[in-house]
Amino acid sequence: MKLDDFDFDLPEELIATRPAKPRSSARLLHAVGDSFRDMHVHDLPDLLGPGDRLILNDTKVIPARLFGRRWRDSAQGRVSAKIEVTLLEPQADGSWSALAKPLRKLAPGESVDFDAGLSAEVVGLEGGLRLRFNLAGEAFDAALNQAGAMPLPPYIAAKRPADSQDKDDYQTIWARNQGAVAAPTASLHFDEPLIEALKARGVSFTFVTLHVGAGTFLPVTVEDVTTHRMHAEWGEVTETAAAEMNATRAAGGRIIPVGTTALRLIETAACEDGSMQAWQGDTDIFIYPGYRFRITDGLMTNFHLPKSTLLMLVSALMGEETIKSLYNHAVAEKYRFFSYGDASLLFPEIAAKG
Repeated sequence: MKLDDFDFDLPEELIATRPAKPRSSARLLHAVGDSFRDMHVHDLPDLLGPGDRLILNDTKVIPARLFGRRWRDSAQGRVSAKIEVTLLEPQADGSWSALAKPLRKLAPGESVDFDAGLSAEVVGLEGGLRLRFNLAGEAFDAALNQAGAMPLPPYIAAKRPADSQDKDDYQTIWARNQGAVAAPTASLHFDEPLIEALKARGVSFTFVTLHVGAGTFLPVTVEDVTTHRMHAEWGEVTETAAAEMNATRAAGGRIIPVGTTALRLIETAACEDGSMQAWQGDTDIFIYPGYRFRITDGLMTNFHLPKSTLLMLVSALMGEETIKSLYNHAVAEKYRFFSYGDASLLFPEIAAKG
């Protein structure tokens, strides 16, 4: 299974840099097996029904991109230089792992000043940059919200800087568990009117948490994709969430994760027989063609980058040839791609009903 098997040509102008407004007005490519229909996200109540359960990732994206100045003592006195920092995740000792540009000039003991009274000390470089901030708890959260910018994906950040609008646009309406540095982007299409319409239709919802990390944007660099090593991300399926999914399966309903993050988490937590159990920890599950899905019946997801692990995941669900046809259709019909783009609702034929 070669990396080039998951390549396709995407016109630059189809990469979305802003989301659709309102959220549920985005286009939706509905696929059942190899049959496609052009719809909109607000059509979801017509495509789902009583007994269906949507699995939603309730992670909350932090404004993890910071711009500041680093300080160092030298023979000429105290000197400074600009630096850009992207926070990754908090560590057990209270420090944060982070990325920095430029990293090579940082040294342990240096301080970095940001806006809103936020500063950090470089406490480690081996195994990656670690920073210790001068604030903690609610004071840290408040300063970060004021000083930080949303960590937009590289393909958007290359076209424009993040702004205040992204703090709303790049966050789901149900975000509550802070810790992600990238959004579960299929969930960005939901607004309150759509949620109410789905509830009226008899669709149920279950919340799980997977803190999406910056590794989600790392490219696959090996030619034999089966040798690729996935980054790890922390997630949790509560006992309540597991019980809700088990009840849906027992009643013959469909389990439909919204986004690849929710899918990867529930497939990690599911038992071989398809039953769900409570689970918490780091998952580095890599799903590519040949994978046997344990609990997933369908998937709502955006359109993914060429040669990406997420394109491999949807190929595993739908089949490689079907995904190639679906993406060719999406390009021809000028669907908008990637994080702020349009969506797809994917069902292998075996899972279709209604």
